[in-house]
Amino acid sequence: MHSDIEIAQSVSPVPIVEVARQAGVDAQHLVLYGTDKAKIDYSLLNAADAHRAKLVLVTAINPTPAGEGKTTTTIGLADGLRRLGRRSAVALREPSLGPVFGVKGGAAGGGYAQVIPMEDINLHFTGDFHAIGAANNLLAAMIDNHVQQGNSLDIDVRRITWKRVVDMNDRQLRKIVDGLGGRPCGTPREDGFDITVASEVMAILCLSVSLSDLKERLGAMVVGWTRAGEPVRARELRAQGAMAALLKDALKPNLVQTLEGTPAFVHGGPFANIAHGCNSIMATRMAMRFGDIAVTEAGFGADLGAEKFFDIKCRMSGLVPDAVVIVATARALKFNGGVAKADLDREDTPALERGLPNLLRHVDNIQRVFGLPCVVAINRFPTDTAAELELIERSCSEHSVRVRLSEVWAKGGAGATELAEEVLRLLEEPAHFRLAYEDGTDVADAIQAVAHKVYRADGVEYSPAASRQLTELRRCGFGELPVCIAKTQYSFTDDQTRLGAPEGFTIFVRELRVCAGAGFIVALTGSVLTMPGLPRVPAAEHIDVDDRGVITGLF
Repeated sequence: MHSDIEIAQSVSPVPIVEVARQAGVDAQHLVLYGTDKAKIDYSLLNAADAHRAKLVLVTAINPTPAGEGKTTTTIGLADGLRRLGRRSAVALREPSLGPVFGVKGGAAGGGYAQVIPMEDINLHFTGDFHAIGAANNLLAAMIDNHVQQGNSLDIDVRRITWKRVVDMNDRQLRKIVDGLGGRPCGTPREDGFDITVASEVMAILCLSVSLSDLKERLGAMVVGWTRAGEPVRARELRAQGAMAALLKDALKPNLVQTLEGTPAFVHGGPFANIAHGCNSIMATRMAMRFGDIAVTEAGFGADLGAEKFFDIKCRMSGLVPDAVVIVATARALKFNGGVAKADLDREDTPALERGLPNLLRHVDNIQRVFGLPCVVAINRFPTDTAAELELIERSCSEHSVRVRLSEVWAKGGAGATELAEEVLRLLEEPAHFRLAYEDGTDVADAIQAVAHKVYRADGVEYSPAASRQLTELRRCGFGELPVCIAKTQYSFTDDQTRLGAPEGFTIFVRELRVCAGAGFIVALTGSVLTMPGLPRVPAAEHIDVDDRGVITGLF
């Protein structure tokens, strides 16, 4: 059996100029990065064009160590639709180096359903994340310099909320003290780093629709508070122009291709557990402009990525999804039913039955809470038995949702034709899309709505600090922004050990952060962290490169 990287390296990519031409993108709008990847001028989205594709969102059950294959299914589905004669395109997030070198690995798909060049996409790609980190850290430097040079804004150094970032899992940087060494080295204060994908700059890049919109959002970011308790914005430091200059090329969506030559717009990469978990609005619109069916995904389970896709991305962009695919595996459902990872290859229908409520709750959320038609895609493993697959199909049919097998890892687009046919059927059904809460909802009521409707929590509790922050946010005019709930991806609760479909719990909000430029409030729940750490055996230990420059060990 070949590894993902071996499969990717065995395919000769179509020149990206040709991929663009077939999609309808003229070469004059491309900024080439070699022969197999390019950026597209965002001015294309300003051109008059009435064409709008159908939009399909791929989401999943809560992730497990067994793996669900959401990105792989997304790519394979787009290829499968092409095999049925439909002009499809895919829109994905860019991978973060943190998971690539940590435990999760890359995010370019797998097997015969990948986007290429896989190594580039999973590593530096076109430099977008580096530009985001540079812009973020420029602002941090300007804040500290302002304090050093007299602090005319009267910034309270104890309440500087803007953090530096690095695109790596580095727990040592979570809590630090900086500015040591006397006055020439700055003002000593407690500080810390976030991972780049959690930066508000990342969110702004993904939610902006033009360069002017980007600059306006950057200027609106709150970076700290004065000693009188008033918010300090980036525009008061005159930072937004230089930050936008660093980001002007990063704002352009990236064009690559699947192993089967389907155009793929890969752009932006916020995590869904600690950020809003969706690729850029511009990349999704590009896929919808240059395809008849655009297939996109949202990170982690539907309680995180899909909810944020709907309540943040759709709310701000006007995008309306037409159908949803919920990815699951028999193995992951057995894990939710209490089976140890080492035993997941064995048939165990009682455990599968115990784990099915996790899938069915996600189905119910998509259908009932958000009003969209959906299909369950079972990412098939060789060890899945007929009895297990029949049980999943029977249980889903009782909830008026069909099940289709996905075998795209082994077969590429050919393994998604039945799934693609069901998606085409769903696209003809009426969708009654709605949000979990209306515009202008108080932030506490919005958190309560998501916790109750989506997670099925009994209520929400706030730490004393979060309660004070809530009062302050309302006083400063931020109390009716949408919410981005940061929560463990492994559970509907804020406790990662509570698998399945738990009931009888509350969500604990320990901190509220305003992202005024992105346009939402981040609610940190439980023990979720915005700077991950490496595992005991990081994936980085298995990655190497030979004298010819051929990389091995990426997955």
